[in-house]
Amino acid sequence: MAVAVGNCYFSVLTSSVKFRCSLSTQRCFATLHGSVCSVTSKATNHRSRASCSRRDPSSSSSTSGKSNSEKGAVHKKGFRGGRSKDGRTCLSAEGYKDSMDKTQSASYKFGTQRKDKKEFQFDLKEQQVESGNLQDAVFLNAVVKVYCTHTAPDYSLPWQKQRQYTSTGSAFMIGDGKLLTNAHCVEHDTQVKVKRRGDDTKYVAKVLARGVDCDIALLSVESKEFWKGAEPLHFGNLPRLQDAVTVVGYPLGGDTISVTKGVVSRIEVTSYAHGSSDLLGIQIDAAINPGNSGGPAFNDQGECIGVAFQVYRSEEVENIGYVIPTTVVSHFLNDYERNGKYTGFPCLGVLLQKLENPALRACLKVQSNEGVLVRRVEPTSDAHKVLKEGDVIVRFDGVHVGCEGTVPFRSNERIAFRYLISQKFAGDVAELGIIRAGELMKVKVVLNPRVHLVPFHVEGGQPSYLINAGLVFTPLSEPLIDEECEDTIGLKLLAKARYSLARFKGEQIVILSQVLANEVNIGYEDMSNQQVLKFNGTQIKNIHHLAHLIDSCKDQFLVFEFEDNYIAVLEREAATAASSCILKDYGIPSERSSELLEPYVDSQGDNVAVDQDSRETPASNLEIGLDGLVWA
Repeated sequence: MAVAVGNCYFSVLTSSVKFRCSLSTQRCFATLHGSVCSVTSKATNHRSRASCSRRDPSSSSSTSGKSNSEKGAVHKKGFRGGRSKDGRTCLSAEGYKDSMDKTQSASYKFGTQRKDKKEFQFDLKEQQVESGNLQDAVFLNAVVKVYCTHTAPDYSLPWQKQRQYTSTGSAFMIGDGKLLTNAHCVEHDTQVKVKRRGDDTKYVAKVLARGVDCDIALLSVESKEFWKGAEPLHFGNLPRLQDAVTVVGYPLGGDTISVTKGVVSRIEVTSYAHGSSDLLGIQIDAAINPGNSGGPAFNDQGECIGVAFQVYRSEEVENIGYVIPTTVVSHFLNDYERNGKYTGFPCLGVLLQKLENPALRACLKVQSNEGVLVRRVEPTSDAHKVLKEGDVIVRFDGVHVGCEGTVPFRSNERIAFRYLISQKFAGDVAELGIIRAGELMKVKVVLNPRVHLVPFHVEGGQPSYLINAGLVFTPLSEPLIDEECEDTIGLKLLAKARYSLARFKGEQIVILSQVLANEVNIGYEDMSNQQVLKFNGTQIKNIHHLAHLIDSCKDQFLVFEFEDNYIAVLEREAATAASSCILKDYGIPSERSSELLEPYVDSQGDNVAVDQDSRETPASNLEIGLDGLVWA
């Protein structure tokens, strides 16, 4: 029976919930801040919105966990099952896990056996474990419980943070004083503590690196007491279908370690809910619940084959959980080892269309049954200098690309073309074989992480903001859309957020978030969530550019031009005089975020001439490939 896409979604394994209902994919994604057994409620919104019920306690996540195993207060950002205005089903979030793709043939042990190039190696140590003795297995002692205190930014009031809340998840030892867990388990962390199995002491941990796109985080614990008698886990090969798998962690329902068993039911490129990315994932039928996030999954030999991170919820399916494979974990660790920080998975930056239709292939002069059509190229990608619309990609580093956008995988399997790209690191060069006007040619492209016009996560912990005469400006981001609720943003602005591409690096959609009422801005009090396009006739590139334009303005009036030809005019001297009074009345410490105090530098990419209409055209109705189009 076919499964309706609108009736299913991925959910992060925590009780603290963020919700994103993608207009382009008709799929509801729920991401949670850390796999939760305990959650303390966060502060409610500081401004009432009759049209939005985003923090209604009754719409909390369906988890029944207890705060600190006793309280049971659920984060108010949760949501319950229901139907949106367009009839799509949005279900309650209960769990989350991310996966990323990169194949390697063996397991590795962090900090031990390495190549000369510091690549992680696999340790094929045989540790045959009988199922009856699993509870006594030594490797279970490497699984620890994570306690995290989160303090998330308030994107509606960007100068402050929301009320802190707590969550619990799982992690495991990989040697060299390091632990692995999920990125969503320690998102917006202010304090992270870990506790070993059979111990009642909690030790402070430090977050060394976060991979938002692959939902992996690297922790360190300095206390020597914590590591006494510890034996790190060994990573195994990518499993096969029907291989037995055991998921270990600290889910809801108790404080002690939990073990669930199942089999590997599918291995393919999977959507990672937390990072909104597509990477290799292992689908299993073992039970994964809130609190399992960050915990390891083992094979029959006691080797770790991945990290549990998300589940698939639907009225029509059950027992679908996902594990981040060791190949993705290896990519994350090697990236961190190479650069001293995590730089992310690269992308090609092109929108591709399948070439299943023979007439389409004939029109493009493609002789064989292979290749994918380039429909659009991101202006910020290196491919924009090399590829053109209408090119057909038939090879990637010598690997044949099928007409459905798939490439060979292992013995007799095929996998999405994006899998090959995810094996690369940022800055790597890929050789593409393309057909242009019937001629076969080779080109080279530098791969780098994708530049999002509207980011899914705000780096630095706090969003940028600028206040001028009570007008609050901030960049548009997915967390802001989640917090404000889509009904208050406007369809035109939402369409830009979902489908538009950045024309140059550093470009932002700057919006007027709200107006803090004062005599100087009379008549503008009801304005909110509107994009500001120009200031005194100059096109705005980003919020730092807007701050620079205001600071350097010598004109009598400050003229802000918004979408739909709406303008707001302020008298410059009156606006400057009123600023300090407005900040005092509303208890705001500064008129701008700290990074806007730095001098503005106009990057070279900002001056590149671009087509003004290029950002207005939607990239695709669906970016998952269900309509034949897919982002690489």
